Amino acid sequence: MGRSWIQGYKDIQAAKKGNVFTKLSKEISVAARLGGADPDGNARLRAAIEEARANSMPRDNIERAIKKGAGTLEGVNYEDIIYEGYARHGIAVLVEALTDNRNRTVSELKVLFKDYGGNMGEMGSVNWMFNRVGIVEGTHENLPSDLEGEAIEVNAQSVSKHNNNVVSFITDPTDLDSVKTSLLGRGWKITLSELGYEAKNPVTLGEAEKKEVVEFLSELGGHDDVRRVHASLA
Repeated sequence: MGRSWIQGYKDIQAAKKGNVFTKLSKEISVAARLGGADPDGNARLRAAIEEARANSMPRDNIERAIKKGAGTLEGVNYEDIIYEGYARHGIAVLVEALTDNRNRTVSELKVLFKDYGGNMGEMGSVNWMFNRVGIVEGTHENLPSDLEGEAIEVNAQSVSKHNNNVVSFITDPTDLDSVKTSLLGRGWKITLSELGYEAKNPVTLGEAEKKEVVEFLSELGGHDDVRRVHASLA
């Protein structure tokens, strides 16, 4: 599966983490607005809260974002939008955004695509190149030698290991919570649990070309309105 570029992307993102609370607040608010303020009955909100806690977001900030989304506290209404396009070297890109101003967001993202030699496409132009999946990432004190077997045991579709021994399990979207629970029961420390997109046919590039694309994806990911970035890069 095409996720070997993720670590380089995360390293760059970690170096510019200033707007992480803003992004997490948006996600929590949208999740609460769409699925209700109770995380026990709202998987998206539950995942957003877990991510916020993992990033040391204060409890007051989390509760305020939930109240804004649920309508019990005045706040800005954000909407989910997916933008599509191509990076250099023919790499397809999906951008999940949360915005209160579509015109502003699309114009700024178009500039980013253009500046890095890519171009934005119409809705549906690259979406068909991706599968909707669940993504669970974690670490283990005693990393199993047979990760493929571990994936089978927890009913994940596939598994891959990154350079820092973080392991990604790809699941059917409906199995996300059950796979996460199974991994926790087998001693895994979960660092990420979310719905995402996986390229059907990841493209392998040379190191120099790959670096160019990852830098562009990281710049996209750093935009205030961008929640997640997915690419057909191996």
